[in-house]
Amino acid sequence: MFSANRPAILLICIIVLGISIIIFLNLQNNRTKPTLGPPTAINISGKEKVKYPEDYTIVMVGDSMTETLGNSVELKKFLSDYYPGKSFEVLNYGFGSTNILSVLDRITKETEHGRKFRAIADIDYDLVLLESFGENPLSEYKLEEGLQRQAEELDKIVTVLKETNPQGKIVFVATISPNKVIFAQNQVDLSPEKRAEWVNERIAYMKNHIAYANNHDIPVINIFEKSLMENGDGNSDYISTNDYIHPSPTGIVFISRVIADFISKNSIFPK
Repeated sequence: MFSANRPAILLICIIVLGISIIIFLNLQNNRTKPTLGPPTAINISGKEKVKYPEDYTIVMVGDSMTETLGNSVELKKFLSDYYPGKSFEVLNYGFGSTNILSVLDRITKETEHGRKFRAIADIDYDLVLLESFGENPLSEYKLEEGLQRQAEELDKIVTVLKETNPQGKIVFVATISPNKVIFAQNQVDLSPEKRAEWVNERIAYMKNHIAYANNHDIPVINIFEKSLMENGDGNSDYISTNDYIHPSPTGIVFISRVIADFISKNSIFPK
């Protein structure tokens, strides 16, 4: 009788074993990760700063093109792929509808954009990513004068960043290119010629940002160039169809991937 039931007993044993393995794997996957805790105050050269518990702290400074990256889930994921076992805090200081002239306040003062943001100078960051603010050009000036003002402001920004955090690394970022045909097409009523003119002005500021970085030996993540199509215009796949200005979901992933690739390939953080 036992021999006759042996196949059934064996099958039951296999099923029980399989269920046990599944339960074990689920328990492993659902184990609670250690909580890193809140940032703490530390003293650096007589100056009190905020230290985040993650291995690396990144501050992103920009306009709404940076703000659109949100909590930087995609960027953190790509960085974790390159730096297994390391944790990242990414602080998004992207403030919509602001230009390069607003950056010094973000560095030196507590500012407000929907909530309060502590001064960047009070953060013990490892890397600051400074975006071009090209989508918010200094249009109150003639182009050449505006580009000169941009460069002068970058002089001040870089100086203050180096003075307030000598150990922190500075990397410039030029974001995705706008598209001359569709730029802001459901936001502003423009003729094709005026639309192209607006885009060219924004591109001039992005290129000036890149040129400044190259002339001052500052690393630059040139997402702008990587986002161009063969005809030299911005790739519409990376642009939101809601406003035809900001990054689309595909654009957010693209931007995050290019930033993470650059950080890894250029050994911005030790592995």
